Amino acid sequence: MIYLKIFWAFFIPGILGYGGGPASIPLIENEVVGRYGWLTVKEFSEVLALGNALPGPIATKMAGYIGYEQAGILGAATGVFATVAPSLILMIGLLGLLMKYKDSPKVKRLTIVIRPVIAVLLGVMTYDFFFSSYKGTGAWQTIFIGGLSYILMEKLKVHPAYVIGGAMIYGAIFLA
Repeated sequence: MIYLKIFWAFFIPGILGYGGGPASIPLIENEVVGRYGWLTVKEFSEVLALGNALPGPIATKMAGYIGYEQAGILGAATGVFATVAPSLILMIGLLGLLMKYKDSPKVKRLTIVIRPVIAVLLGVMTYDFFFSSYKGTGAWQTIFIGGLSYILMEKLKVHPAYVIGGAMIYGAIFLA
């Protein structure tokens, strides 16, 4: 039964996550944290940070890790397959149709409408992560790490993997 739950937890966001991994992350969080309770918001944010630090698609890395934590190697394989299955099915089944209508004004309008929805979903997730961090580590630690991360990535153009790694080291030293 756990394999079926893992499959659905990652298959549904794969179907609904129009726009790739970043669009799927709030949907995965809803399934993993809200629906099944496998992780807390804090644990999910740590898995997300770890997944962002590694190369490759974020959703598949998260599915592999969470699947492994819940049901071992077969759970990891189930999670990864469930993540890529919707794209695989759509690519095989609808490639010809997509190529035929790629310049359609309706398809272009759909993309324009979907982008703000993705932005709102990512904003809600960021809000949840911020207040989870605020409750867990305190206001000053949250503001310090968030502010320093912003400066490093936006002003000094440091790669996010280094910022995440630095935040993990900071947390291990000062917040453990």
